Amino acid sequence: MRSCKVSGGEEEDMADAADLQSELKAFKDPRLARGLVESIRELVPDGGATLMEVCGTHTVAIARNGIRTLMPEGVRLASGPGCPVCVTSNHDIDKIIALARVEGVTIATFGDMTRVPGSTSSLLAEQAAGRSVEIVYSPLDALKLAQENPDRQIVFVGVGFETTTPLVAMAVKRAKAAGLENFSVYGAHKNMPGALEVIINDPELKVDALILPGHVSTIIGVEPYRFLAEKYGVPGVITGFEPVDVLQGIAMIMRQLHEGRADIEIAYSRGVMAEGNPVALAAIDEVFETCASTWRGLGEIPGSGYRIREEYAEFDAMRRFAPEVEPTVEHKGCRCGDVLRGVMPPNECPLFRTVCSPENPVGPCMVSSEGSCAAYYRYY
Repeated sequence: MRSCKVSGGEEEDMADAADLQSELKAFKDPRLARGLVESIRELVPDGGATLMEVCGTHTVAIARNGIRTLMPEGVRLASGPGCPVCVTSNHDIDKIIALARVEGVTIATFGDMTRVPGSTSSLLAEQAAGRSVEIVYSPLDALKLAQENPDRQIVFVGVGFETTTPLVAMAVKRAKAAGLENFSVYGAHKNMPGALEVIINDPELKVDALILPGHVSTIIGVEPYRFLAEKYGVPGVITGFEPVDVLQGIAMIMRQLHEGRADIEIAYSRGVMAEGNPVALAAIDEVFETCASTWRGLGEIPGSGYRIREEYAEFDAMRRFAPEVEPTVEHKGCRCGDVLRGVMPPNECPLFRTVCSPENPVGPCMVSSEGSCAAYYRYY
């Protein structure tokens, strides 16, 4: 048998990988989880508390790991507007569909968006009717599609929060540098802080604290959330996505409530730095400027969206094509707006599991894998 000699450097790499695996395993450790649940139980304030998560990945993590069932009496975990596909308004979907109907245009989009119903159609229905719709996995894929198909106008559908916006900014900058004239973006990007202020001020929903998003916070850091604690006295903890991560975030929130203080803390220090990602933020700021944006369920929120700056206006699909957009019609009976505001759990919607299912979604909360309705359908 031949022996294989391992170099010193390879041994160090293997040891580092083993340490990483061990560290990651700890975030699913049942013993640690039980200890955190007990801490949460001991720290519950009189009268209970409503905690809201505003991240689609947290929505799924809480449902998949049964974290709601572990909460003591009086603690409510509400799901907020954390799914980017879900918060995209019907009017935005109608404008994307209008672009798909322009002669010579190919829509490049993430897969979930094809199934979101607009007022009278969806991208999937438009594709079935002969329109050109391509599934991509990043805006750079859409850029490549434009380079490979110079006879087509490629329109990338930009949805998402601060996590995806820098990549779209990069794609626009590359298109401008390359002189690419057949690439443009429909921008429906949103930023989280403005929506949080609306949630905090919603008279129908008393939110005591926020489980803040991990992915978004890797970009924006801590500072944009400060107003929650300083202006409204609402604690927030930036939280990771494994079971122990989520429970640790909840336990840190409970300690703040127990001690009567309000701070913005980081429980996800292995992924988030207080200053965020300055390079990504600079890319966003170069290509985009903030604007009012309409959120499903929350209405128009000043400063909560991004639009392409004048210097890059030629890459704004709506300016380039100015298609005629049909009047917006909301779907009767769909309560996605109330679900996104956290005032109604999905299973209280009259359409849930009857008319509306992942195979036949009426609203976007059932379309996206990160949607509250889809998570409830799968895990509860």
